[in-house]
Amino acid sequence: MSSPVPVIVGFGGINPAGRVSFDHAYRRTVIDVLGKSAADDTYASLAGLMNVDGDSTEESVRQHLLDNTLIRRIDCFDPDSIQWQRSARLAPPPSGPVSFTISRRDLPDEVPAGWSLREREDGRIEVTTERLEVLIPDRRTSKVTSAGQTPAGFEPGKLYPSRNHPRGLQLNVYGASDAVQSVGIPWEQLKKLVRPDEFAAYSGSAMGQLDSYSNGGMMQAPMMGRRPTAKQAALGLPEMPVDFVNAYVIGSLGQTAGVIGACATFLYNLKAAVDEIRAGRCRVAVVGGAEAPIVPEVVEAYRTMGALAEDEALMALDGANAVDNRRACRPFAENCGFTLAEAAVYVVVTDDALALELGADIHAAVGDVFVNADGYKKSIPGPGIGNYVTLAKAMACARAILGEDAVRHRSYVHAHGTGTPQNRVTESHILNEMAKVFGIDRWTVAAVKAYIGHTLAPASGDQTSSALGTWRYGWIPGIATIDGPASDVHHSNLRIAPEHVEIDPAALDIAFINSKGFGGNNATGVILSPHVTRELLSTRHGKQAMRRHAQRNDAVHGRALDYDAAATRGDATTIYQYGQGVLDGDDLQISTGEISVPGYDQPISLATSNPYSD
Repeated sequence: MSSPVPVIVGFGGINPAGRVSFDHAYRRTVIDVLGKSAADDTYASLAGLMNVDGDSTEESVRQHLLDNTLIRRIDCFDPDSIQWQRSARLAPPPSGPVSFTISRRDLPDEVPAGWSLREREDGRIEVTTERLEVLIPDRRTSKVTSAGQTPAGFEPGKLYPSRNHPRGLQLNVYGASDAVQSVGIPWEQLKKLVRPDEFAAYSGSAMGQLDSYSNGGMMQAPMMGRRPTAKQAALGLPEMPVDFVNAYVIGSLGQTAGVIGACATFLYNLKAAVDEIRAGRCRVAVVGGAEAPIVPEVVEAYRTMGALAEDEALMALDGANAVDNRRACRPFAENCGFTLAEAAVYVVVTDDALALELGADIHAAVGDVFVNADGYKKSIPGPGIGNYVTLAKAMACARAILGEDAVRHRSYVHAHGTGTPQNRVTESHILNEMAKVFGIDRWTVAAVKAYIGHTLAPASGDQTSSALGTWRYGWIPGIATIDGPASDVHHSNLRIAPEHVEIDPAALDIAFINSKGFGGNNATGVILSPHVTRELLSTRHGKQAMRRHAQRNDAVHGRALDYDAAATRGDATTIYQYGQGVLDGDDLQISTGEISVPGYDQPISLATSNPYSD
């Protein structure tokens, strides 16, 4: 038999459009074309998430929910009054020349003008200066006021004992918990069927945690006359999201990694899971990414790089005197930069046999994920040729699985679509050329960053969850912030437009998820529709197995819907198992053939064959 099929059996998280599970975030992006029942459910979900008082059917409440989701004016800090420090020189100091000592280790690489240095017998450096430079507290107005923030009023740290966790890890715990509970199968049931080392978790943060509770506070402490805390360095690590999933959400003993690939991080981690499942070394994987980069220093750093959409540039594009924060991100149109955003997005993936045995919901299958670098580069953040390779491989893979007709007529692409002038040219050329090569006349391009901004590590998770929503509701989100493609965009074989596209879900087989990251990190994923996945599994396992799956799925899907309803009401509990079920070496039963772990029905096998037997 060929390799196991990686099946997506659950997904969840939080992004600027709302709760990701059960397509709530997706529905917010197409709420203007949804039927009444789906729209009502979306408003109710947002109201519960945002702790809004009032009836979600009232127009005033609904307008509040719409205004305080997606990309909008920054409200997590005041962009009109950012704390800063400016330097000033007092010349000469009131009391004459100033002397002080520092260690040689702390001596600046470039000695400031006016410093006179003398090495003392104890090895320290005595500095004498006629001009004293001091730092004076100041306030600045940010030139960037747009960001994709999670819905206003959503406070993840209050949903579990967060103990001053960085915001990125708060979002991460909520996101992983949401995805795990969306499966509708208690984790304890999985532990009866799956060996401890056949679980896996892969997740990460491209930037690490950067607020005052993590790296940001650690770096600021000396300048503010404070000491770093014991937690800041550890909690700031970029792989900490997956560590939290293992330690506090699923208690995994299996494989783990934070595979960091800049803006392609989610797909990098999905590839790790897919490879291990297809190799038969993993049966259940929790995969995602989390990022919370909306802090003044990060906004200013990306702005200085010339990467962000500044207010003045947006107003110039519109010929207006006020900035339209909602339309800050304009993929493939006349634009001026990307828009930072925060999110945590996760999927739960199992092998096909386990999905059928459990009666799990089948949301999609992952055909494959391809990763390639750019080769030699001039600029480390600039684009290169690696994305041509990943997309070509992904399309060839889809063609091999489903045939040329499916790629030509029953596929579309979720573009990286950052909203920068450089990306609109380079990515559109890649997409357009691949459409030509594979015989696609008018390939529909989606770009969800137009709604929620660029969430960095989980960005391709946003794209993936949007694709899952399209298969349920039949709408590919338009690029609503644009009027049409810019003059330098390649689109002879592409459809790039603001309008949503209505489709028959049964006639759309493939979604390509494309991602390009700083440093030459490129990835493209092949996501197969739920109806195609069922056909593949029926061919492999037979119709009787599919009938048994359908019977088991009734109860599983019912439990999943119960969770969804509780989460909509605000009654669902975020999983955070701090200090629960902790084991030590004395709890294990170890022999030469296996290791038995309390809480798991099946042992870890030590029956290992010689990999070099030849």
